[in-house]
Amino acid sequence: MTRPPDTTLKTILERTKTIAVVGVSMNEIRPSYYVARYLKLKGYRIIPVNPGHAGETLFGETIRATLADCPPEVDMVDIFRRSDAVPAIVDEALAVFPNLKTIWMQIGVSHAQAAEKARAQGIDVIENLCPKMEYQRLFGELRMGGINTGILSSRL
Repeated sequence: MTRPPDTTLKTILERTKTIAVVGVSMNEIRPSYYVARYLKLKGYRIIPVNPGHAGETLFGETIRATLADCPPEVDMVDIFRRSDAVPAIVDEALAVFPNLKTIWMQIGVSHAQAAEKARAQGIDVIENLCPKMEYQRLFGELRMGGINTGILSSRL
């Protein structure tokens, strides 16, 4: 697994419109929640997927139990699940999304065989990276020095 070039990451983030976030949490302090919320604020349509909260609403969308329950226009699947869950998620995504362009596995998530299977079907696969962090880095939104640079710089 090698890090994709910045041009590839930027192309993916620019072309993506609808993201199914598998394993999204309703808990506001969980990474899956705030990453999905950030991406929603950046203009992406977020389709939350979590069988434990299916039917509830998050970010203006009904939470789906499975990828098969999502609208067909999903073009990226963002995976917030353990690596051993990835093959089944990739298989389902490949089967149900005719416009799928990207499988994105969050930090700490990777699966070489599932990634190769998706790539063999022409899908871009990103492993062990966060789209929120890459968006911030590539589009100049990173804050230098910490969470609130105003506080940090006023102490210097």
